[in-house]
Amino acid sequence: MTPARNARLTLRGPLILSVGVISRMRSAVSCLVALLVIFFLCADAASAQNPPSPKNLPPVEPPKPIPSRQGSTPTIRVTTTEVLVPTLVEKRDGGILYGLKPNDFVLEDNGVRQRIRVQEELDTAPVALVVAVEEGGASVLEFDKLAKLGPLLDLFLSDSRSRVALVGFDSTQHLLEDYTHAGDEVNRDLMNLQPGDGGAAILDTISYSVNLLQSQPKEYRRVLLLISEERDHGSKHTKAEKLIRQIGESDVLVLSVAFSPLRAEFAHDVKDSGDDRTMNMVSALAALVKAFKKNVTKEIAQMSGGEYTTFTGDKRFEARVVDAAKHMRNRYLITFGPSDPTPGLHTIRVRTAQDYGARIVARADYWLDPGQ
Repeated sequence: MTPARNARLTLRGPLILSVGVISRMRSAVSCLVALLVIFFLCADAASAQNPPSPKNLPPVEPPKPIPSRQGSTPTIRVTTTEVLVPTLVEKRDGGILYGLKPNDFVLEDNGVRQRIRVQEELDTAPVALVVAVEEGGASVLEFDKLAKLGPLLDLFLSDSRSRVALVGFDSTQHLLEDYTHAGDEVNRDLMNLQPGDGGAAILDTISYSVNLLQSQPKEYRRVLLLISEERDHGSKHTKAEKLIRQIGESDVLVLSVAFSPLRAEFAHDVKDSGDDRTMNMVSALAALVKAFKKNVTKEIAQMSGGEYTTFTGDKRFEARVVDAAKHMRNRYLITFGPSDPTPGLHTIRVRTAQDYGARIVARADYWLDPGQ
């Protein structure tokens, strides 16, 4: 054994081996080395012929041949658009007119009658509700009324799967409470609202709330309860045209309860289902943008098929919220595929085939994308 090898063994501690043992160890090491050399030589040869595939992955299938033009079947892309039109049919005494069928309704899209489908039962889906309350400006004078809103929200959440989220806003929006079925948390937040700055970014808040609602499962009825003044002050991220398109593409029902009514009305303002709106899509869009500047809460509610109401005292506020909850559930769900796929803003008119003397509240507009 060489001095170098003796030195290496000495580092591991005292070692006493006989010559025979050392000889047998050398033979075993030599055999092991020979076997390893043979193994790696065979592995290299096999690797050259069959490159290894990644571990735990199935072998890659060979690419399929591209079909020739002769005898090939052309691919036809079919896209469908279904417009949802929640429709309230309320009798003069305030009751709901039940039992109406598809042939009891007439729906016109830009003046052209459409083939429609009507869900036999009234709206019974679980509800995803966003309550957006203004905290900025003069809204502090309404905090005592908003503090009583919590128990009323139970009317919207009768289904055990229903859920509510709370958004507060001034110049910006704040998620005060994420989706929950327990009203206690929301009630606590409503009783502890803090005065905001002088802004009322209604456009930004509606856009934010619609995105929040669109994150919920498709089978849920999406509802925005907006409690604010009527005019937007300070929205920085959402223009009227953008919000019109966003609401027009969504199935969100907007229920607006405003602090104070505006007395003046534009000539084109909608009464109930939008009967008086022009059928020209360009002029309708321009008129709607103009109306947003006057009373965005009213226009958004009517555009979505929801309702716009106002209040002054405590009792009137509570009555308006109760009515909103009742009407939300008592809507027929009408759907149709537009016969005219022209992109842009479409105006809807809904009426009954017979004159029942009822008040009809239905979606007034929707937006059709070029790709649909």
